[in-house]
Amino acid sequence: MILDKETAKKTAELLLQINAIKLSPKNPFTWASGWKSPIYCDNRITLSFPLIRNYLREEMSKQIEERFGKPDVIAGVATGAIGIGMLVAEYMGLPFVYVRPEPKKHGRENQIEGFLESGQSVMVIEDLISTGKSSLNAVTALKEAGAVVKGMIAIFSYGFDIAEKNFEKAAVDLYTLSNYENLLSQALETNYITEKELAALRSWRDHPSEWNAN
Repeated sequence: MILDKETAKKTAELLLQINAIKLSPKNPFTWASGWKSPIYCDNRITLSFPLIRNYLREEMSKQIEERFGKPDVIAGVATGAIGIGMLVAEYMGLPFVYVRPEPKKHGRENQIEGFLESGQSVMVIEDLISTGKSSLNAVTALKEAGAVVKGMIAIFSYGFDIAEKNFEKAAVDLYTLSNYENLLSQALETNYITEKELAALRSWRDHPSEWNAN
């Protein structure tokens, strides 16, 4: 669920502006999963643009307080959301931890890095939601450590049905600054894509594993 229509539009505009999101329906990208995709998203690029990263951290911080109340701790999902998570925690004056995909194989074998006490309330920060699997893996790790997870806020979501089902099943409230549909609207409005390309981009979102550029 997007947080706010104006925020969704502005966020999409900024991500396209700095090429944090690239749309290329004619020459698709290949994801690690093997899927052919007309979109590539790397929100870590936002960290290199002070005005944009500040906009994102302030929007996230404002919405966290308004919708969930101030948590005890902010947690970023490694590795993509460590940077934006730290910025949000700093802006809100809160402790920060981050969650690895799995425990380390050496040392203290931590999966959660930083100081977290059982019973503390945590807001999870993510940069990108695809299927939601890795994001919810972080939630599971936090709950196993005794944290009370209030919800999750991400910069962007592809809006896959499977993600919605996964979050619903896990009973985790998810909000995003922007999503795929708002991105396409913004891209069309600014002539970044044509009407024909819009149709191809929408068909990918409906059937991502089967889609091809032809």
